[in-house]
Amino acid sequence: MTLLELKNVSVSYGRIEAIHDISFTVDKGEIVSLIGANGAGKSTTMRTISGLLNPSTGSITFDGEDITRMKAHIRVVRGISQAPEGRGIFPGMSVFENLDMGAFGRKDRSGMAADFDRVFSLFPRLAERRNQAGGTMSGGEQQMLAIGRALMSQPRLLLLDEPSMGLAPQFIKQIFTIISEIHEQGTTILLVEQNANQALARADRAFVLETGTITHSGTGRQLLSNPAIKEAYLGAG
Repeated sequence: MTLLELKNVSVSYGRIEAIHDISFTVDKGEIVSLIGANGAGKSTTMRTISGLLNPSTGSITFDGEDITRMKAHIRVVRGISQAPEGRGIFPGMSVFENLDMGAFGRKDRSGMAADFDRVFSLFPRLAERRNQAGGTMSGGEQQMLAIGRALMSQPRLLLLDEPSMGLAPQFIKQIFTIISEIHEQGTTILLVEQNANQALARADRAFVLETGTITHSGTGRQLLSNPAIKEAYLGAG
């Protein structure tokens, strides 16, 4: 069943069109990956889905509801949460306070307590550093915090924008293992990632963005074996 649908979506920054007439769906229970080079429009797509940017044309539907013009904070309440590119944590706030901010729209204190336990189970380092200021942690730990904060809103769709960017290899492996675990726990995931090998290996379906347009689509396995994709994106990672 379709959870998210983008239909003929275009987004511009002034006169510059960042994405042009893109359409794709994310079904409940899937991991869907978007891959592409820097400047291809991946992060613009994610920011548009989360409500931080408005499309100039096209529509976005989430669980059957048109959310094209819905405010970003309402989308979080509806079930869309993003761990943004660059992490975007609150550096002067503790780990616990950052996580608590992820639950800003919730009133169910017992459910929140259970989700704190879930995040600390997924990310034991965060439990160890719950009182530490987020800005004093390593890049990998901050990425864990960004994902944990997004999970605190109980998302039905988790948007992950470049979760491995700038991380040491051991953290990259750990982050992707945890992404798979989050998916196995029942969360639908839309993943933007330059590490195409990792992204496609975990994807039920995937799309390739090039200069703001979708040029290839298929299962993760199909794109992994596509010679054109191998040559352009799979030389490393």
